[in-house]
Amino acid sequence: MVAQVQGYKNGKINIILQDRSKTETHSVQSIDSSPFKHIDHEFASFVGMKTLKKSIKEVYANYLINEKRKDMGLRDSKQVLHMLFKGNPGTGKTTVARKLAKIYYDMNILSKGHFIEAERADLVGEYIGQTAQKTRAIIQKAMGGILFIDEAYSLARGGEKDFGKEAIDTIVKHMEDNHDDFVLILAGYPYEMDRFLTFNPGLESRFPFILDFDDYEVGQLMEIAHRMADEREYKLSREAEWELRNHLFKKLNEKTRNFSNARYVRNVIERAIRLQAVRLLSQSSYTNKDLVLLTGSDLQLE
Repeated sequence: MVAQVQGYKNGKINIILQDRSKTETHSVQSIDSSPFKHIDHEFASFVGMKTLKKSIKEVYANYLINEKRKDMGLRDSKQVLHMLFKGNPGTGKTTVARKLAKIYYDMNILSKGHFIEAERADLVGEYIGQTAQKTRAIIQKAMGGILFIDEAYSLARGGEKDFGKEAIDTIVKHMEDNHDDFVLILAGYPYEMDRFLTFNPGLESRFPFILDFDDYEVGQLMEIAHRMADEREYKLSREAEWELRNHLFKKLNEKTRNFSNARYVRNVIERAIRLQAVRLLSQSSYTNKDLVLLTGSDLQLE
């Protein structure tokens, strides 16, 4: 079979697929009329994450082409979509996982598109045999959607004799058996996740997508701050913006291990809103502009 490009019309590239017995024409959207518009739209509010967005587009492209292959009687290949997220607090791991459940459902990749979040206590039992039972129950509940296990390395904290190993072994088995309509995402801090991957031989190879959620830079954190304020219909004054930028620059230079990135910014904005409310109530009067403006004094940064 030979593919030939023949012409460009109305934003589409016409591709001729030639066989000895038949010739069929299929239209493929060009870059100018991208089939990935809905993905760009869904992730429009996410700052950074270029690698993630690229990976999701690859998944969707593969799905669409596989559907075309099935229509032509060709063999289609199932995608394994299990993922491993490595990143510090507040870098968007849980938020992204929730978004993926919706997107994969919209793409018809997942049949239900629900999101199940679990931790060690949900998977690990107190006596022999209970762990496998609990783990299988959680996986069954997540079928058709995404199972998200944060701080996944906690499953390995007890070593070989801990029941967490039984949970990992059970998870590994179901990753292989149920990948057609089930996505597992393991998440946690980078260093701890790297150590966790050494706990079970072959575990890393079962994750086609291993994504690093980098700490945000000052400019990105400021963009997040503005978006969070806009969503709540507030604005930062020039003074507040200047103070927040300098404060974040100082925080990042300190390289605090538990700095929570976007979560930290959210807490700063929400506290500023509360302090602004206290300030306004102490005044005899205030304007509409006062109601939306967050000043430097409202931030009270330490």
